[in-house]
Amino acid sequence: MSLTPGRAVVLFVLFVLGVLVGAAGALLQGGWFPAGLLLALLGAAGLFHGGARLTGGRSGALAPAGGWVLAVLLLTASRPEGDFLFGAGIGSYLFLLGGMVVAVMCATLGLSRQPAASAARLGK
Repeated sequence: MSLTPGRAVVLFVLFVLGVLVGAAGALLQGGWFPAGLLLALLGAAGLFHGGARLTGGRSGALAPAGGWVLAVLLLTASRPEGDFLFGAGIGSYLFLLGGMVVAVMCATLGLSRQPAASAARLGK
C-alpha cells in the first residue's frame, strides 16, 4: 500500500497512542500487580490489533508497537541519580516481554482477506 498523507497522519497518531499506552502501562503494571499487568497488556494488544484493523495492514500494528517500545525503553533507563520507573520484580519483566510478544503477534499475524463476492460463488 502506498503512503498517502492521510495514512501517514493515521500512523503518526497510532505511534503517539503507542507511546501513551506504553507509559500508562508501565505505571499501571507496577501499581496494581497482577491485575494491572493484565490490564496493561490487554490495552497494548487492543491498540496493536486495532491499528492493524484500522489500516488493513501490518503497518497499523507496527506504528503503535514502535511507540510502545520507545516509551518502555526510555522509562527503563536509569537516571544519573539512580532512579528508574521499573522495579526488578517479575511483573516488570512480564510486562516488557509480554508487550513485545503481543506486538510481534499482532504485526505478523496477517489479517485474513475475504474473497470478492463474485469469487465466492463458483456456479456464477
